[in-house]
Amino acid sequence: MKLLSTLMLLPQEAGDEGVINLLVRYFNEGGDFMWPVLIILIVGLAIAFERVISLNRADVNTRKFIVNVKKALEDGGVSAAEEVCANTRGPVASVFQAGLLRVDEGIDAVEKAVVAYGSIEMSFLERGLVWLSLFIALAPMFGFLGTVIGMVAAFDAIEAAGDISPSLVARGIKIALLTTVFGLIVAIILQFFYNYAVSKIDRIVVEMEEASIELIDSLVLMKAGQPLTEPAAAAPSAPSGGEA
Repeated sequence: MKLLSTLMLLPQEAGDEGVINLLVRYFNEGGDFMWPVLIILIVGLAIAFERVISLNRADVNTRKFIVNVKKALEDGGVSAAEEVCANTRGPVASVFQAGLLRVDEGIDAVEKAVVAYGSIEMSFLERGLVWLSLFIALAPMFGFLGTVIGMVAAFDAIEAAGDISPSLVARGIKIALLTTVFGLIVAIILQFFYNYAVSKIDRIVVEMEEASIELIDSLVLMKAGQPLTEPAAAAPSAPSGGEA
C-alpha cells in the first residue's frame, strides 16, 4: 500500500517541478543502487530497440512472396526463383534460397536444408533476448537489494541514536522505497519489449514453417510437371437467347 500511494503521488509532484526534475531528484535520493538499475535500463532498451527494428525488417508479406516464387518457378525455373529469394529480405527468403540451392540433390536434400537453415534463422531472430530476460530479472533484484540496504541503514541509525524517531529512519526507508520502485519500473518496461519480440518471433517462425511446406509441395509439383498456381477461372459465358 505504501508503494501504491507513492506511485499515485508522482503525477501531482511532477506537475509542480516537472517529470525530468522529479526523476532526477528521486534518482539522487535513491542511493548507490540506483546506478545499476539505470545501467540495466539503458543497455536493456538498446537491445530491445535493436531487436524491434531487426524483427520489423525481417517481417515481410509472406503470402505475396510465396506467390512470386511460384510464378518464378513456372516461368524461369529454379534460377529465377533463387533470384526472387536473393532480392527479398527476411528469414523466409533465406530458407527458401537454401532449399532451392539443393534442388538438384533431390527433395530430401531440400527438406534437410530447409530444416537446418530454419534453425539458424531462428537463432538469429532470438539473438539478444537472453540478455533482455536477464535484465528483467536483475532490475527488481537490485531494487530489492537497495531496499534491504536502506532498511539496514535505518536500523543502524536507530541503534546509534538509541531512540526511534521518524527523522532517523526516514532516509533509509526512502532509499528502500525508491530503489524498489525504480527496479520494478525498469523490469516492467523491458518486459513489454521482451513480450513484443517473442510474439513477433513466434509469428515469423510459424510463417517460415508454413512457407517451407509450400516450397516442398511446389517443387514436388514442378518435378511432376503439374502447374504450381491455379489457372485463372474462365469467364462465364453469356446466356443464350430464348427460342422465338
